[in-house]
Amino acid sequence: MHPLFSTSRALALPLALAALLWAAPARSSENAPEPEVPPAASEAIPEESTDVQQPALFEQLTIVGGAENVDSIPGSAHYISEAELERQDYTDIHRVLRQIPGVNIQEEEGFGLRPNIGMRGTGVERSQKVTLMEDGVLIAPAPYSAPAAYYFPTTGRMEAVEVRKGSTSIIQGPYTTGGAINMISTSIPYELGGRVEVTTGEYGTGRAHLSVGNSSERFGWLLETFQLQSDGFKEIDGGGDTGFDLNDYVGKIRFSSSSSSPTQQALELKLGYVTQNGDETYLGLTDGDFENTPFRRYAGSRADSIDTEHEQVQLRHFFSRSANWDLTTTAYRNDFFRNWYKLDSVGGVSISSLLANPAEYDNLMASVRGERDDEQGSFNMRNNRRDYYSMGIQSVAAVRLGNSTGVAHQIELGVRYHEDEEDRFQEDDRWGMRDGEMFLVRQGQPGTNANRVGSAEAVAVFVQDTISLGRLTVTPGVRFETIDFTRVDYGKNDPDRNGSAASIRENSVEAWVPGLGLSWEVSPEWRVFGGVHRGFAPPGPGADARTRPEQSVNYETGVRWAANRFNGQLVGFFNDYSNLLGRDTLSSGGSGTGDLFNGGEVEVKGVEASFDTDLMRMFRGTSGTVHAPVRLAYTWTDATFETAFETSFEDWGPAVAAGDRLPYLPRNQWSLGGGVDTERWMGYATLSFTDEMLTEPGQGEVPVTSRTDDYLTLDLSGEVTVWRNLRATAQLRNATDETYVVARRPAGVRPGMPRTLLLGVRWAF
Repeated sequence: MHPLFSTSRALALPLALAALLWAAPARSSENAPEPEVPPAASEAIPEESTDVQQPALFEQLTIVGGAENVDSIPGSAHYISEAELERQDYTDIHRVLRQIPGVNIQEEEGFGLRPNIGMRGTGVERSQKVTLMEDGVLIAPAPYSAPAAYYFPTTGRMEAVEVRKGSTSIIQGPYTTGGAINMISTSIPYELGGRVEVTTGEYGTGRAHLSVGNSSERFGWLLETFQLQSDGFKEIDGGGDTGFDLNDYVGKIRFSSSSSSPTQQALELKLGYVTQNGDETYLGLTDGDFENTPFRRYAGSRADSIDTEHEQVQLRHFFSRSANWDLTTTAYRNDFFRNWYKLDSVGGVSISSLLANPAEYDNLMASVRGERDDEQGSFNMRNNRRDYYSMGIQSVAAVRLGNSTGVAHQIELGVRYHEDEEDRFQEDDRWGMRDGEMFLVRQGQPGTNANRVGSAEAVAVFVQDTISLGRLTVTPGVRFETIDFTRVDYGKNDPDRNGSAASIRENSVEAWVPGLGLSWEVSPEWRVFGGVHRGFAPPGPGADARTRPEQSVNYETGVRWAANRFNGQLVGFFNDYSNLLGRDTLSSGGSGTGDLFNGGEVEVKGVEASFDTDLMRMFRGTSGTVHAPVRLAYTWTDATFETAFETSFEDWGPAVAAGDRLPYLPRNQWSLGGGVDTERWMGYATLSFTDEMLTEPGQGEVPVTSRTDDYLTLDLSGEVTVWRNLRATAQLRNATDETYVVARRPAGVRPGMPRTLLLGVRWAF
């Protein structure tokens, strides 16, 4: 175990911030107007609001702050409320994010348990190029040293999802090219209450969500659990499990000062624990086998399984002496263990090469299908064991200033000390095949494969000022990151790690990330905005002298309008990379070394459009209890390499030509949702379209073996009140039973989820 904070500078910066603010006057000047302050938790919630009302004490949980704040942000921002999440009742983050333009996804196993998410062409592989957060805290297992997100917060227990892109997203970091995703967990209720939700459905699907909590003026608490399981929709040759079990537990307690106290303080502790066991594989299908039986799994994948365990601690403190400023400090730690025991190669041939050239390896493929015995043990199974931790402390000060001329400032000043680590301690076992059944031939010694530790230590500082000048809002900001990476490779012959043959590589990165956003209120209904900022992604441990950080200059311009209950946004963006980075991982079909590759200059341009409205309120005003919500999101993206080069990176190799399109990035994608909501019942439908994606760089006509399918899916959901707060629910995923290819990595063709019916009950109290 590592000490919670192993260096004195972990606390030095937050304490300095607190000291400066303590000395600050309660008012900026004698004549300064009192700035608007968000309502306290004890104030009434507007009846028409469908957004979760977070207490003002904990604004730093969010990066958008609710749907009502989107219009004031000089950049692209989106907020999906609790009501919207409940309407569709998704547990798959991919399906949730399809509603937001500019977000790119690549499905993998059909349930969204290991998401592949990108923004504005950053790349999607294991969501490693976007900043992922839960309640405003970095949540990837090791965001700096190993950002591939094999852990993602449980979508089904979230009460809101936020996405922020553009110049104002630099304050989240460290990945600033695309933007940030923040998952907002269930908040402590204002009074004794909770929920009980139970769902069951096809393929042995079962789900339970239970929560209970209460608040008084000085104390609040919450207990919550979310359970999800499935037998899986794939079938293994000869039989076997293809499902998973997920168990998520969360507890929160909060202590607050009296509302009459001149100094407002609050302290909240959040604890989380998640386990997952899944019978999942990296082994896909050949094109011919997919055509005949798309949900088949080969006998050679029967022993594949993944076990994970995640522990989360967040301790958040709020402090304020006046309405003009507040300081929120959060200490956090995440521990994550995963072991994905899976087929890595057969007869010395990697499974990605095997599935890419099945005709060349007829005998090996026959063994993988269980049609040919293999007594020698040619199946190489990797114990892909990894331990992660990430921890740190961050402070964000919010300062509100104004003067008699009408100029107002909302300043955010933040600092974060963070460290994380990935520890790989792995070995290979040998298995054989007899009569379609796998059997263990030889067990490997732990540490005789990957045996290394990669770590990072980072300090980030940012300041951003939102300056209101009448109708004009100017938002300059800058972020500074200094990162020290270390990679210690003990070698395959030192499982005890005595260091006799260890090699150590160290590298450091410093980066200034400036940004500027502008917003002009043309009229009460119309607002135009634009911005420019630097995109940055750290290289990671083990980078050699040839590896450059990922950097770009990003531009966006857009317009928002809101009239007669109609909200719309149209944005154009252009990301100009001076260097794009690729990372070798097993999930991308590579060898899993973690090595980095320069991709040179890349241009990404696109258009994002979205609108939402309530048709009933749009035409009939605010009266009535019948609603007809409609939401549309559309994205067009064009991303190309601007230089030619040769590379050994599996995702790009062996050669890239200038003008080649980036892989796993659709040109067109859209989502249209709509329905009717009354006091007694609700029905909602969502149509989602994703264009075909290249699976390797290319241009012009691309063969079917080098791309995914385009696909259109229809999801239906509904509920009806049975008695008081007891409701019966139903969801039908992929209602038209579309069969489609979502990926050709890590190895072979992978299908999307087939039609699935779910029925349940929900009780709120």
